[in-house]
Formats: sequence, C-alpha cells, structure tokens
Amino acid sequence: MLRAVAERRARMSSSCEPDLFIDGVPCCDQMTAHALAHGGYIRAAGDGAAELTPAGRAALAITLAA
Repeated sequence: MLRAVAERRARMSSSCEPDLFIDGVPCCDQMTAHALAHGGYIRAAGDGAAELTPAGRAALAITLAA
C-alpha cells in the first residue's frame, strides 16, 4: 500500500475512517488502510490523492532496504 501511495496510484477519502483506492479500485484491506492513516503514515492530499507522510516515507525506505 505504501508503494502504491508513493507511486501516486492511490486516492483516499477524507472521512473519519478513510478509505483507500488504488488504481481506482477500493483497497481490499481497508483495516490496514485505516491503520496506516490513523498511525500517521499516509494522509489525504488536497486533491483527494493519498500521500505519504515523513513517517510513511521512512517506513517505505526500511522495507525497500530489506
């Protein structure tokens, strides 16, 4: 999910339980999407796109280095 957000392929609703859409399709694991949003790894940008926060970029860098 973090990779898709980093690649600008994700959109995110701005509700209290934000839903994530990747390539226009609802993400199949909305519980994880909610956890990433509430944990401060992803957020909705002004245009409805999803974007990584600094914490999200750091987490992605760790997974890519492994």
